[in-house]
Amino acid sequence: MNPRLFTFVGGKEGSWSIVDVKAVVGDPLPVTERLEIINGPVPDMPDGAKWLLRGVTSNERYATRAEKDLLVAKQTGLGRSEATCAALIPIRKNAKWWSLTQDERRGIFEDQSQHVKIGLRYLPAVARRLHHCRDLSECEPFDFVTLFDYSPADSAAFEEMVSELRASEEWTFVDREVDIRMVRDRA
Repeated sequence: MNPRLFTFVGGKEGSWSIVDVKAVVGDPLPVTERLEIINGPVPDMPDGAKWLLRGVTSNERYATRAEKDLLVAKQTGLGRSEATCAALIPIRKNAKWWSLTQDERRGIFEDQSQHVKIGLRYLPAVARRLHHCRDLSECEPFDFVTLFDYSPADSAAFEEMVSELRASEEWTFVDREVDIRMVRDRA
């Protein structure tokens, strides 16, 4: 089993209650009631599921050493007890993005859009884990799936962060984005 593989199952069962789903750009995903996050493969669509998204965690692709060190120093892991709000945001970028070289993408990602700089301002309140879908297959419906969690008190900060990122040059290359908001059931 690949410990870096995660499967996100939208359906009738799961540890997260879905409270809102909207297509920001492009086609939506079918609306579901719950989300389950599985660290590993899901070979078949579970009963009651409407969609599966898969991705693997990987190395930082566009961060410099200094940026990575800052991220590691400030970020926390997912699953903090106070972080009962979450967002799952799958994104697909267009062919123009993928035709760029690594250094050209880095230039847009950070030099123009300041993706890392924006994200750093919201750490550690907003935790995130990026999953690369394109590493599995170019046939995946999205290139990236990012899972965020945060406390209800940090909801406004999360909205501000997402708004800043969506206003950047980098987002002009996004041709599909779905924003799925969730809350974790209290035990």
